[in-house]
Amino acid sequence: MFGATPAVFLGITVIFMGGCAIMTGQALARTWRPLWYTLPYMFLLGAGDRFLVYALFNGQFLSLPGYLLDSATLFLFAMLAHRVTRAGQMVSQYPWLYKRIGLFRWSENDGSPPNPT
Repeated sequence: MFGATPAVFLGITVIFMGGCAIMTGQALARTWRPLWYTLPYMFLLGAGDRFLVYALFNGQFLSLPGYLLDSATLFLFAMLAHRVTRAGQMVSQYPWLYKRIGLFRWSENDGSPPNPT
């Protein structure tokens, strides 16, 4: 897949570096950083991912499409983790103002009792 086999992409990019991206997104959300802060970190993780593919599996290091695919995949993981963490943060930090509406969203509390789930 753009300089690596699908198995290497799944193992290194999705599982290993995807976990790192999830932790990065959570850490940025917990410190109240905006979502765009994840972008430079994911470009750095994408470079690290390309290096691991090159060093461990003899993949292509200087593959721009591979780098962009890896970075975009990692950004997706970080973005989802950031949003889930931020939604939980808003509801737990300001329970009188907001209520949770699913995994990624919250809304203003309209005075009704909170959802027990």
